[in-house]
Amino acid sequence: MFLNFNIWKNCMRYIRFGSAVRRSFIVKSPAETLNSGWNLGEQLPGMSEAALYVHWPYCERRCTYCNFNKYIARAVDQEAMRYVMTKETETLIQLSELKCVTSVFFGGGTPSLAEPQTIAAILDTIAKWAHIPYNAEITLEANPTSSTISRLTEFKNAGVNRLSIGLQSIQDKDLKILGRNHTANEALHMLAEAKKLFPGHSSVDVIFGRSGQTLELWEKELQELLQLCDNHVSLYQLTLERGTQLYKQVQNGQLSMAEPEIVATMYEAARLILREAGFYQYEVSNFAKNNAVSHHNINYWQGGQYIGVGPGAHGRFSLRKDGKMQREARIQTLEPDIWMKEVLQFGHGTRKRVAQNKLDILEEALVLGLRMTNGISHQHWQKMSPTVGLQEVFSMCPEFKDLTEQGFLILDQRGLRCSWKGLALLDSILPTLLIQLQVSFTDSV
Repeated sequence: MFLNFNIWKNCMRYIRFGSAVRRSFIVKSPAETLNSGWNLGEQLPGMSEAALYVHWPYCERRCTYCNFNKYIARAVDQEAMRYVMTKETETLIQLSELKCVTSVFFGGGTPSLAEPQTIAAILDTIAKWAHIPYNAEITLEANPTSSTISRLTEFKNAGVNRLSIGLQSIQDKDLKILGRNHTANEALHMLAEAKKLFPGHSSVDVIFGRSGQTLELWEKELQELLQLCDNHVSLYQLTLERGTQLYKQVQNGQLSMAEPEIVATMYEAARLILREAGFYQYEVSNFAKNNAVSHHNINYWQGGQYIGVGPGAHGRFSLRKDGKMQREARIQTLEPDIWMKEVLQFGHGTRKRVAQNKLDILEEALVLGLRMTNGISHQHWQKMSPTVGLQEVFSMCPEFKDLTEQGFLILDQRGLRCSWKGLALLDSILPTLLIQLQVSFTDSV
């Protein structure tokens, strides 16, 4: 089942460390020499625009299930972080020659621990070097603690217009098991305040498959939550990650995980409950009503450009070489202290650059595009692959034919997409599609 709390990271892990990793190398200067990769020329549209992701690496505590790039610091030098984040933002926008930043997402870590003036300073820096549309989506991830709730108005005044709330549960017992530092009452208070300040533009993350959670309890909790939340819900299955406290607790027999069959039933039940409540599933884990989709994330899933700022942030954008554009995958230095030193010295803390060839880009388009309910249109695929269409890639593959006959995949005049039941099984479907794409690509060159 292609659904878990780390689904985005797991999805990107394939992309980051697939065939393209053989061409990776370290850079430490804005005056960079590009590695050989796919010369995009003028094939891909929107190369002068990109989304921008800012990673705030600090948290007050580490959740039991989390192995993201985050750090627990007794004291954070807010002024120093503000300076280096704005510096790296400036450098990367200049390197990419961007004309427009279409959306900004402050993630982490816990970016609601950043001072509101830091958020404002980064947005001011973006506006100095690129155009930000007046209605651009500016999202901040926030934990529902009392300190965050008290600063929501300040974040709004700083330029934030969408809130992504790390709710995870509205059960105190489960919040404690997950290692969250908020209570159910604080979560409900945050929901109410967010709806007042960001009406129609607040989202909640919820984890299911928690220890001791039954289908009945899950359905009851979700129904209760839908009476209180706004127009967007993200669902994530709780999974074990090596090195986490939760992993150790399960290995030691202190906690147990729900059986996969029960978790799968929870997912299907949630999809039906959300649909009945007027929510449209537009992606594996994401549901919206009143068109309150996350435009920033859609840019990822559609293979758009994005710049990553901050420790461990990832990016995909094109740079100019010999008058032409080449696309790269990038990752910034993980450790905040080392990253800060690099930004001060070089203007940015890019640790790794991977020149992407045509196959890399098509693989990403396939892996990410099929996460969306609408899938991949023929027109979108043609922009990346003008000579080899979706029909040419997949229609003659026996395994692909089996998947369509079983009702998991649909390839028609609209394009390629998963069916309702296929979307829940995407992880088991993708290997077949990726192998066929690689075979078709090899045959076409």
